[in-house]
Amino acid sequence: MVTMNCGSRIAPALLCLGLALSGCSDMGKLQQATAPMPTPRPKPAMVQSTPASDREHERILATYGGAYEDPQLEGLIGKIVDRLVAVSDRPDQGYKVTILNSGAVNAFALPTGQLYVTRGLIALANDTSELSSVLSHEMAHVLARHAAIREDQARQAAVVTRVVSDMGNDPDLTALALAKTKLTMASFSRTQEFEADGIGVGISAKAKFDPYGAARFLASMERNAELKAGKVALDPRAQDFLSSHPATPERVQNAAAIAKQYMSPEAKEHDRETYLAAVDNIVYGEDPSEGFVRGRRFLHPKLGFTFQAPESFTLDNTAQAVIGVREGGAQAMRFDVVRVPAQQTLGDYLNSGWMENVDKSATEEMTINGFPAAATTASGDPWQFKVYALRVGTDVYRFIFASRQKTTESERNARETVNSFRRLSLEEIQSARPLRIKVITVQPGDTVESLAHRMIGVDRPIERFRVLNGLDARAQVRVRDRVKIVVE
Repeated sequence: MVTMNCGSRIAPALLCLGLALSGCSDMGKLQQATAPMPTPRPKPAMVQSTPASDREHERILATYGGAYEDPQLEGLIGKIVDRLVAVSDRPDQGYKVTILNSGAVNAFALPTGQLYVTRGLIALANDTSELSSVLSHEMAHVLARHAAIREDQARQAAVVTRVVSDMGNDPDLTALALAKTKLTMASFSRTQEFEADGIGVGISAKAKFDPYGAARFLASMERNAELKAGKVALDPRAQDFLSSHPATPERVQNAAAIAKQYMSPEAKEHDRETYLAAVDNIVYGEDPSEGFVRGRRFLHPKLGFTFQAPESFTLDNTAQAVIGVREGGAQAMRFDVVRVPAQQTLGDYLNSGWMENVDKSATEEMTINGFPAAATTASGDPWQFKVYALRVGTDVYRFIFASRQKTTESERNARETVNSFRRLSLEEIQSARPLRIKVITVQPGDTVESLAHRMIGVDRPIERFRVLNGLDARAQVRVRDRVKIVVE
């Protein structure tokens, strides 16, 4: 989450529930003059952007924290893409890959060949074949569009398409009953996803990558999504959204079945060591410059403030807001920043119509930890809302609490959370560092449990360690294995 006056990615909240708010030859042997000359492979074209793709590019960057600069990773991805392009059916099609500075596990494709992968996805993968499966899948969507496979090509040509994601477990979706954002991204259909899986596995195998990389990584994404979903029980996802994406277990089975067709002694490259060397020290999770979550506390060193959510709440820092959901889903909260004219009082802002069904008689102005503030209540079946606005310098921060029933506990949770809002000390600001992936060698005596407990800043460390290293529930580490842990 960033502030509005720092190039904000935060959009005003859209509240539902009644609230108005997408090969070298031997040179010593001369060829006969009549020998057939090899047909040169066409060189990939430069990606040609369009006004529509330029707009989508800027929107993606704004939503996903901008580009993540890492020359070693960029070099590795470039080599993988070159190999994939060379064996594809359209070697003349150009691609440009942007690494996004986001801990989310996502990848996107634009019809022009502009591809996007988040550093969160890169951190989750464990070898070059797994990353190549993502890149070839995205390339397949671009190629399929040129082949006119899409059912609605004209509509989707102008919008970004989501091809790999931990969707359905994004905080903005699991807390959909509380808040939605204006950002929408078109999705590929079920048929198109399976089609791209088939094309992508084939491209990877022809490029001599292990064709089973796709199945392994889809399984890792499924387990990562389950681990994230386990935080909350509230999951009122729209059926039309889910229907456009096949269940991941089906895709895992499908990708494994396709891989069998391509398995050969040549198509087996993993190159795990090279991959782990490239991801060593990559930023993991949130970038502290955009604010980050530690347990129930949210800290924003750049803007210099912090607050703490109630017990049993899980916080997630999204591009648009900090979303919190209580275990069981009966209570939720949203924290964001909005533009309010300096001359407008906070009480007037709360009553200005951006939220419906506000009880204007309940609106009151106050001071919270030295900050001018105002509070009010609103209702929208089946939710009851308590809303606070705090003015900090030129910014106004907004807390929106939602509960299915107004209780003494829900009132106390809202009040205590707002009262915990304070400025960070200089020492706290200076000590805020990003979490990073560190690649280490398993030593004698090390176990999954002991290594997991060396990780910092993650929940459910044992499960997280297994997911991060592609280990199932029974797998154990072996001496001299190279594994990833999360450190400061």
